[in-house]
Amino acid sequence: MQLLNALIAGLIQGLTEFLPVSSSGHLVLFHEVFGFEFGDNVFFDVAMHAATLAALVLFFRREVVVLVRGFFRLFKRPDLKSDLEARLALLVMAGSVPVVLVGALVYPLLGSGVRSVPVVITTLAVVALVFFVAERFGRRERMMSTMTAGDALLIGAAQSVALVPGVSRSGITICAGMARRLKRDEAARFSFLISIPAVAAAVVKSSLEVESWAAVDWRVLGLGFLAALLSGLFAIRILLRFVGRHPLHVFAWYRLALAAAAVAWLALR
Repeated sequence: MQLLNALIAGLIQGLTEFLPVSSSGHLVLFHEVFGFEFGDNVFFDVAMHAATLAALVLFFRREVVVLVRGFFRLFKRPDLKSDLEARLALLVMAGSVPVVLVGALVYPLLGSGVRSVPVVITTLAVVALVFFVAERFGRRERMMSTMTAGDALLIGAAQSVALVPGVSRSGITICAGMARRLKRDEAARFSFLISIPAVAAAVVKSSLEVESWAAVDWRVLGLGFLAALLSGLFAIRILLRFVGRHPLHVFAWYRLALAAAAVAWLALR
């Protein structure tokens, strides 16, 4: 049963981490409804994020190489108007600052209370409404190459809100990008790039907090990791194609339906 639960949890993580429906929100509901336990649920969730981090690095391997080259060129004080690689590296760094600060200073104060079904229901519904607003008023005309440090900081600030389960890292950052007049697919691509350092930091932090690795069932973790990796690669490709042509409405309606189902489950359990 644990292997089956790990497979399902991995598939949920991989698909919902990149689709704008919230992986953490789905996993909270999964844990509550099916009673899935893996020693420390938070550790298992972050371990699954490690798999989706691997999916990001594999899918955006060319962009990762560009970012690394651009980072080292920053030490040479390049002309950021002409050096697009250094400019992109600086934008990703700027976009990563808010989530690092919030994750280190604010999130620990919230405790486990944010990982609850009522919180997930609320954030699923509220962010669904944000999708409708972003689609209604977003002008969607700018490319990622035109972004400023201010744009990156705003999108990074939106990413920090996604530390609360149910928000969705990709969803809220895409909306923030659209608010800055970015095209939907360009906002999605930048959202994925700034998630790389954020997820990497979360994985390292969680790993350091594990008291005993001896208690880990590596068969369960390995199966979940593989499921999340493969489904994550699939979800990235699908989302980038979808948002280039279609609005976020379908994801908004899905979020509202899931929130309603969770309310019904609370009422009937």
